[in-house]
Amino acid sequence: MDIQESLNKLFALHTFGVKLGLENIQKFLKSIGNPQSKLKTIHVAGSNGKGSTSSFIASILMENGFKVGLYTSPHFVKFNERISVDGKYIPDDFIANFIDKHQKLIDEYQLTFFEVTTALAFEYFIFSKVDYAVIETGLGGRLDATNVLNPLACVITSISLEHTAILGDKLEQIAFEKGEIIKSGSKTFVGLLPEEAIKVIEKKCAAVKSPLFCLEEYIIQKNDHIDLYTEELEFDEWEVPLIGKHQKYNAALASLCVIKTFDIDDPAVITHGIKNVVKNTKLQGRYEIINDKPRVILDSAHNPEGISCLINQFEKEKNSYKVSSILFGVMSDKNIDEMLVTIKNSFTNIYFYEINYERAASIGLLSERAKKRNVKFSVVKNLEEFIREQLKGDKDSCLVVAGSMYLLGEIKSILPKIKS
Repeated sequence: MDIQESLNKLFALHTFGVKLGLENIQKFLKSIGNPQSKLKTIHVAGSNGKGSTSSFIASILMENGFKVGLYTSPHFVKFNERISVDGKYIPDDFIANFIDKHQKLIDEYQLTFFEVTTALAFEYFIFSKVDYAVIETGLGGRLDATNVLNPLACVITSISLEHTAILGDKLEQIAFEKGEIIKSGSKTFVGLLPEEAIKVIEKKCAAVKSPLFCLEEYIIQKNDHIDLYTEELEFDEWEVPLIGKHQKYNAALASLCVIKTFDIDDPAVITHGIKNVVKNTKLQGRYEIINDKPRVILDSAHNPEGISCLINQFEKEKNSYKVSSILFGVMSDKNIDEMLVTIKNSFTNIYFYEINYERAASIGLLSERAKKRNVKFSVVKNLEEFIREQLKGDKDSCLVVAGSMYLLGEIKSILPKIKS
């Protein structure tokens, strides 16, 4: 079976949708030898920041000389981006062989796309003999396919209202769902969570006797600067290559996790891991500037909290441009109203685009929500033509693309053609 045929079969599993529960993947993993039980892992959940934090953790461990697997989602252009070892993506032939070898079991257990991808990651990390694997959850935590691990450390980056139809419409409910990745014998690390969420996490940690480390107890904030102080190390000057204050929190949380879990006390390892995160892990889509004049920024902000972080950063440079626009495409299950209110007054032009994905918000839905909030907008039908025109436009203008990583992926797919 070649790679394209394998990926076609894998992507066809999207028809099963999001099927929360662990029974099927547990049966499948048992059938293939429970690779997850042989891995030393760090398990990362959160409403925002889990991809960046996972990458920071992996990068720091790599700088310490470990061989590190990294599992994140979704991908931008190529499926292989989801699974990497020391920054190198999983090879096509391993994917094809895995699908071919286990096709009967995949069909028998009616596995979803994410379940198969998760098992594939575990198997590849064992094959690659990684020292550690950093595993990002997909949706929630409790019934997420990744929640078959007994990790060394559990990390919860942030908690906000998201996927409310599945995870609940209160912060306490969402905190409970994400907090279920916390296991006995693991250390737990949390970012700056709302008080009601912290109480839920504290209760879970107490129940399973997991030591809890809260980021706010280890940092001092000075305007846009963040200092991290632990018993082992002090960091008051560090270079975070990802733009935005929220990325400094992510870097600090990742550093706290590594310091307390692995007893790494060399400041050079931490600082180099943070500084080299893009080089080490191929991290993309975090306030990523893909063109300078005119400025084009891609940001994976996909919910109200993420959009707020994006706007807070963009406001610092907004006055540098004659015209500032945003191209917005989002999943239908997000809080679209709140996101539109946040972007409403920050851009000269707001453009809507319907992402080519089954869960994407239609132009009809976006239009309905925009009119309800008195948001003026235009519709983009031909994405390639739109981006081409933007790149040829006024050199003193800026386009921000946000709302979904899938939108960023579509643009990244067509960029080589546009720039050739």
